[in-house]
Amino acid sequence: MNQKLQAKDLINVGMFTALYFVCFFATGMLGYIPIFLVLLPLFCPLVAGIPFALYLTKVKKFGMVTITGTILGILMFITGHPWPVLVSGFVFGFLGDLIMKAGNYLSWKNLLLGYIVFSEWILGALAPLFFMRETYFETMRAGYGDTYTDTLMSLTPMWVFYCMILLAIAGGVAGAFLGKAVLKKHFKKAGIV
Repeated sequence: MNQKLQAKDLINVGMFTALYFVCFFATGMLGYIPIFLVLLPLFCPLVAGIPFALYLTKVKKFGMVTITGTILGILMFITGHPWPVLVSGFVFGFLGDLIMKAGNYLSWKNLLLGYIVFSEWILGALAPLFFMRETYFETMRAGYGDTYTDTLMSLTPMWVFYCMILLAIAGGVAGAFLGKAVLKKHFKKAGIV
């Protein structure tokens, strides 16, 4: 089998990245309520798990998931998120891709673990809440006002970042299993075991 990415593979990357992004971004709108912004690492991978699971039935070559993560990082950056999302999109896309490749994109265990790792890319969008706090909240205060910003600041002491890592793991697990359950026939047809 040819391991180079073909036009068909890139079309799948584009289609499923767009579908994933729409689900992810729509779920991300919950972030307009401060407590839900803190819970986005759980909600986003959960909701986006179904389109990503369908994508996994089409992924057969290394690089596809890396490209998806990179594009997602770029899209988030273009829509106003700080630069760390560019790094996390690429890094977690690449790591997820490596894990999935280790199972030849046919091992459910590798796909599950790969999606869990991939799901951590959201932390790049949220890291400025903790690591670029002063400038991030200054910008947020100008756009969202004092009440929203003060509430979010009170909800995000440093230890919450570590909780978000765990929430992204939980969201990745739940999203992967939900996707597998909904798309059982597709997984069987693709030969995923």
